[in-house]
Amino acid sequence: MNSFFLLRRVFLGATGVLFCTGAAMAAFPDKPIRMIVISSAGGSTDMVARATGRALGEGLGQTVVLDNRPGGGGVIASDLTAKARPDGYTILMSNTSHAVQPSLHAKLPYDPLKDFAPVSLVALTHSLLLTHPSLPVKTVRELIDYAKTNPGKLNYASGTNGSSAHIGSELLKLMAGIDIVRVPYKGTAENLNALLANEVQVSFVTLPAALPLISSGRLRVLALGGPRRVARLPDVPTLAETLPGYDIGTWHGVLAPAGTPAAIIARMSSELAKMAKTHELREQAAAQGLELVGSTPQELDVYIRGQIVKFGKMVKATGMRVD
Repeated sequence: MNSFFLLRRVFLGATGVLFCTGAAMAAFPDKPIRMIVISSAGGSTDMVARATGRALGEGLGQTVVLDNRPGGGGVIASDLTAKARPDGYTILMSNTSHAVQPSLHAKLPYDPLKDFAPVSLVALTHSLLLTHPSLPVKTVRELIDYAKTNPGKLNYASGTNGSSAHIGSELLKLMAGIDIVRVPYKGTAENLNALLANEVQVSFVTLPAALPLISSGRLRVLALGGPRRVARLPDVPTLAETLPGYDIGTWHGVLAPAGTPAAIIARMSSELAKMAKTHELREQAAAQGLELVGSTPQELDVYIRGQIVKFGKMVKATGMRVD
């Protein structure tokens, strides 16, 4: 079971979200809200941000404007958010890299916990291990054997520092004992273009972005990076079936600058919870390989803390570094 849902059980029956006063709810929002997105357009985080922005905007009665600020594995967007006025009109769509960056950098321009107010976990998804069809492998075991026979001759697209593509590939290298060369790109769209052009032969890409290219046969999927198989791709095994213990589940969540009024945080969290329960939206998300989640701010806070510990161990074990 995903660690988030284990945490949710702990929170069931515990203290609920803070109640907004009528005055605070009436006053907010009275102008558009800016959602800073840590990735470029085209990736799963951007897809989740667009859907979240629409739903949140409808619930709040205001426009949510997306501001894509890729770079630095989310550091640029996160720093911008941390330094924004804590009035509810600037929020951040972040993902797993928020929990990876603290272990990759000796010092960040912000504190990943103290400088942010968690709002809600929004969605969970999976990273897929993809290869170019010209590579003569169809299983994880065949990829490992090929890489061992051809050390240093395969390239992988990593995305930015700390992305799921980066940490997923480094964990694969460590657990399989193989040598494949990292080639960094700016984001998911660039990773996919490089893989399609055979500039790289291997990459981890989140399921929503990869599905169309898998369906068309332009790319080959070998395995899922999460701990369990998914209904959308029932015949695709997990990496853990070949490498026990492998797990790079991916999450997307909304954060606000620290100091944002609790009433505003609670209002946004409530609207995102409604989105997660909407049958039509859940069906649409499932078709794209996403699982909608609406959490309390407290749940997201505990979840992120656990993720920082988890990925800290991975970063240390793999010897990952910032280029």
